[in-house]
Amino acid sequence: MASWAKEEITLENGDKAVAQIPVIVSASRSTDIPAFYADWFLYRLKEKGYSVWTNPFNGVRSYVSYANTRFIVFWSKDPRPLLTSGLLDYLEEKEIGCYVQYSLNDYEAEGLEKGVKPLAYRIETFHRLIERLGKGRVIWRFDPLILTDAVDEERLLEKVQRVGDLLRGQTEKLVFSFADIEEYAKVKSNLKRNGVPYRIWEAGRMETFAERLSRMNQERDWDYQLATCCEKIDIERYGIVHNRCIDGDLITRIAWRDKALMEFMKVEIHELQPSLFDIPRIPADAIQLDDTHYFYSKHKKDAGQRSFCGCMMAKDIGEYNTCVHLCEYCYANTSKEAARRNYEAHRLNKYAETITGR
Repeated sequence: MASWAKEEITLENGDKAVAQIPVIVSASRSTDIPAFYADWFLYRLKEKGYSVWTNPFNGVRSYVSYANTRFIVFWSKDPRPLLTSGLLDYLEEKEIGCYVQYSLNDYEAEGLEKGVKPLAYRIETFHRLIERLGKGRVIWRFDPLILTDAVDEERLLEKVQRVGDLLRGQTEKLVFSFADIEEYAKVKSNLKRNGVPYRIWEAGRMETFAERLSRMNQERDWDYQLATCCEKIDIERYGIVHNRCIDGDLITRIAWRDKALMEFMKVEIHELQPSLFDIPRIPADAIQLDDTHYFYSKHKKDAGQRSFCGCMMAKDIGEYNTCVHLCEYCYANTSKEAARRNYEAHRLNKYAETITGR
């Protein structure tokens, strides 16, 4: 598994400790930091410069220093607090780049996301984020795609169409995944406990859905890049690629003027040279940045992630059993009760070293 450089830091109680010093931070695959912990993260980032992360597999705690952090990837179902907490203001002040993976589903009628804000509110948040960050820095996710007795492929496509129409022209990409219920014990357990009559995605169903989604993307003039997250199935013939949610190429497009970040990523920025007719031409295998600069992709997969995950290396700072959206299918919570307990503990000590306040 990839690891970060380390340095000695001074803790808030005056003790010394060794901390990881990541350049790229993931906030977070394990919980919704923008929705519930934006104030905590801003305080730890700005006032203390570090936080404590608990390994979900062995319970060992370790320190994470933000001294070298140059880019943050946010994951959220309700990222509006990024706009209201001052967190984005601070990142801009410190010239720390970011983008947002925004899971914007429509399971209101089925009650699969009871703790999530109404769809209209979330759509408005998406538009406000676009106004603040720009089109390429807010990525729409309809994730996961769940089949139940009440939601078949036709109904899912109607839901995706509804949201897709409302976001037309606002984002570059739509990322989705087929709910892999049999492969995730927590998801299966939570769905059964919550009485959700789920169905399994067979390969044929995935193929049909992919073909129809691709056609919808064209017919409705969405012009989204369609991508799957952590999926084995190859559906590129429908124009659907395997996503890289923490994407080195996108990070470069956003923050290519950050020399320290580019040096860490080993990305070299090239300047266009005039051609024979004084018209600069970008090499066919290069990625354009502006009228005069380009780069070559240097994306390298994080070996510590799942087999079909395309993400590059980033330090995730979240913890499981802390998200109180309380989705019926949650992969990050053992139970709703555990998440509620930890969130209440956080509220009693909301600026502690750990998210849970313990």
